[in-house]
Amino acid sequence: MLTTKKYMPAFVLITSLFFMWGLAHNLNPILIPHLKKACRLTDLQSAFIDSAFFIGYFVMALPAGFAVKKYGYKSGIIVGLLLFALGAILFYPAAAARTFGLFLLALFIIASGLTFLETAANPYITVLGSADTATQRLNFSQSFNGLAATLAPLLGGIFILSGNSISDAQLAAMTPADAEQLLLSEAATVQVPYLIIAGLVLVLAFIVWRAALPEIKEETVEGIDPSAGVSIFKQANLMRGVSAQFFYIGAQVCVTSFFIRFAGQAAQMDEKTAALYLSLALLAFMIGRFAGTFLMQYVAASTLLVWYSIACMVLLALAIFVGGLVALWAIIGVAFFQSIMFPTIFSLGIAGLGSQTKLGSSLLIMAIAGGALLPVIMGYISDLYTIQHAYIVPLLCFIPVVWFAYKARQITLDSKLAVSH
Repeated sequence: MLTTKKYMPAFVLITSLFFMWGLAHNLNPILIPHLKKACRLTDLQSAFIDSAFFIGYFVMALPAGFAVKKYGYKSGIIVGLLLFALGAILFYPAAAARTFGLFLLALFIIASGLTFLETAANPYITVLGSADTATQRLNFSQSFNGLAATLAPLLGGIFILSGNSISDAQLAAMTPADAEQLLLSEAATVQVPYLIIAGLVLVLAFIVWRAALPEIKEETVEGIDPSAGVSIFKQANLMRGVSAQFFYIGAQVCVTSFFIRFAGQAAQMDEKTAALYLSLALLAFMIGRFAGTFLMQYVAASTLLVWYSIACMVLLALAIFVGGLVALWAIIGVAFFQSIMFPTIFSLGIAGLGSQTKLGSSLLIMAIAGGALLPVIMGYISDLYTIQHAYIVPLLCFIPVVWFAYKARQITLDSKLAVSH
């Protein structure tokens, strides 16, 4: 069993939050080509969509961690949901004004809300049951994040992307008023979807506010806090985990955010068809989460993480050097093998932190800022060369992930050896 009957209602409710933030995260790959067209952006400029989003995690991670530590998991979740809804509502005036800066502010506020949600919900799931199944439990909940990831580009492709190609020459041939009206109508397609998201999030906030969620204290071993007196920054396993999370999130964002652009260049595919393939990639991501949760019954999480990271590097090399549908399917394969990485790095990273668990969680959430920096580097390389060449960035990102997984595997083996003696 993943959790006990006592914690099952809380487990189900918190797992539903994973779906909602998965939806917000995975609409960004739709927003990048959409706002690139509506706001007339370069690849580098469009990468700031991810930067504004993920810098929110960096700025708000420690405040969220301290707030959750002081006021508890439930309060952190409610604050996160309210900020999430506010950011989604701001999409309406941003589209009405066709102001890229206002879109970036809305995304920053959404991400700030998600920082509170993830800082509270990820560690909360790990303590809703036995410590032995914490990683498996977190992967299961994150699988519903994967379900949202599958649906987001599919729904975004239908309700946000128009499928129209608007060239500079086409705009130049129109009067300024007509050109502006065309771009405004393009931008406006985000308004209703984000208002619906805001409404759903506010309903969830009300349900969480009324729910009786158990406030659980982090367990210590035999009444002794293993982290007592040790600086959080001297926790070597955690620090490697923070580095791995930074580069993994950067890699994941790079792979998915530029997928539609990649499909257009490498496989000469239009944006609506590419959005369907992106949905397929994120379906592979979701299947990978469920498959990974199952495999962890038989294979140590750290071992699985080593082999999955290596598989991602091999497939990205294939995507860089081979074109056409082969390259596209290689990226879909990367999505499958990325699936277990966030929850597995998170769970392995906070293992054994005791009373420092919430602060350690904050640092791991702060590491999501990798999604702010690395896509900008990738966008710059794409502008200089091609988007296909730019996929060298996520390939290199998996090196620190392999190193963390290898060292975590050694810690696991050493612990088992110590217990056996």
